[in-house]
Amino acid sequence: MSNILALDTSTENCSAALSINGEVLVREFVSPREHTKRILPMVDSLLSEAGIKLTDLDALAFGRGPGSFTGVRIGTGIAQGLAFGADLPMLPVSTLAIMAQGAHRLHNATDVLPAIDARMGEIYFAQYQLNDAGIMTLVGNEMVITAAELVANYNQPEREFYTLGTGWETYAEQLAGLNVSQLTACEGIQFPISHDMIAIATADFANGKAVAVEDAMPVYVRDTVTWKKLPGRE
Repeated sequence: MSNILALDTSTENCSAALSINGEVLVREFVSPREHTKRILPMVDSLLSEAGIKLTDLDALAFGRGPGSFTGVRIGTGIAQGLAFGADLPMLPVSTLAIMAQGAHRLHNATDVLPAIDARMGEIYFAQYQLNDAGIMTLVGNEMVITAAELVANYNQPEREFYTLGTGWETYAEQLAGLNVSQLTACEGIQFPISHDMIAIATADFANGKAVAVEDAMPVYVRDTVTWKKLPGRE
């Protein structure tokens, strides 16, 4: 069992989690403008509770985006600094994947449409499906898109999905028209939390997906193509 520290500051929620000897310890706090003040004390608290040092870990995972540009940069920079100082490999994890994994953990969901409010009338959106190993896997591409564009171009009429995130909360009325069989809201999941990053990071580490500090980059998504890559669109 790998020992992994995970941290995320990509949205209003600030969180850290530590997987040590199969046990997961968690710290989180909704603090939109205090991430730089809160994340390192969270890390210190986790390490202290577990009675270990950073150098005792196998890897460091972080929420690489999408999300708030400032938040993603903060999380990436702090994670890189910690990993560099402890000579640890890094595991960049999508914030949308983290949310999807949370839907499985809390609601046993297998098909999920996470969405984060991207401001400027847009959402960060993706489709995830549970694989045989119990890990949420991306279907298609992550994207930034308006609710109207998504409704006009998304085509999965025979599929049922769980929904979660601030994107669904902000644009609930528009997104209710999505062309799917059924939408079920996941209560209690607005933001990604590091607890759910652990499962993905552990699987990625076991599959050799860890990268060096200099290769651990944030992902902002806004530069990608949107509706042309939607699942179900030819």
